Amino acid sequence: MAAIKVHGNPLSTVTMRVLATLYEKELDHEFVIVDLRAESRAITKYIAYEYADKGTQLIYQDPKKMAITSVWMEVEALQYDKIATTLGMELGYKPVVLGISPDATVVEENEPKLAMVLDIYESRLAESKYLGGDCFTLADLHHMPIMRFLLGTQIKKLFDSCPHVSAWVADITARPAWLKVLALQSKQ
Repeated sequence: MAAIKVHGNPLSTVTMRVLATLYEKELDHEFVIVDLRAESRAITKYIAYEYADKGTQLIYQDPKKMAITSVWMEVEALQYDKIATTLGMELGYKPVVLGISPDATVVEENEPKLAMVLDIYESRLAESKYLGGDCFTLADLHHMPIMRFLLGTQIKKLFDSCPHVSAWVADITARPAWLKVLALQSKQ
C-alpha cells in the first residue's frame, strides 16, 4: 500500500478532521505542513470507504444506518459548522491570534442559533450514544475540530447545559485518535 500523504496545517480544523479519520482508521501516513484550505469532508469519506477494513468503522455498511449517519453528517455540515465556525472565529481566533476583541453582535446572534442546534442534538443523543447510532462515525468526528476551540470559550456552557451532548462531547474528545491530533498540534 502506498503511503498516504496529508498536506495541511495541524491548527486547521479541516486538517484536524482528516488526521482524526486517519488515526481512527489506524493508517500510517506522512504529514506535510502547508498553508492550505481544502474540503476535508470529502477526504474523510474517501478514507472511510477506501479503508473500511482498517481501524474504526467510521461508516455503516447497512444502507439504513448509513442513511441515518449521512443525515447527521449533513446537519453538521449545513447547520452546526457555519455557526460554530463563526463563534470560533469571534471568540477564539480574533482575541487569541489577532489580538482584537470579538464582535459582540455576531456572538449574540450566533449563540442562540448554536443552542438550538445543540437542543436537537440533545434529543438525538437521548436516543443513541452517537449521532449516527450506537457507533462512533464520521457524523461525530466531523464536529470535533471546531468543537475543540469552542470548548475553550464561553460557548462551552451551551455544550454543558445539555446532559447528553455533554456526555457525547466527553466521549468523542477522549478518543485516542483525537488525542493524537491534539498532540501533533502541541508540537507546532
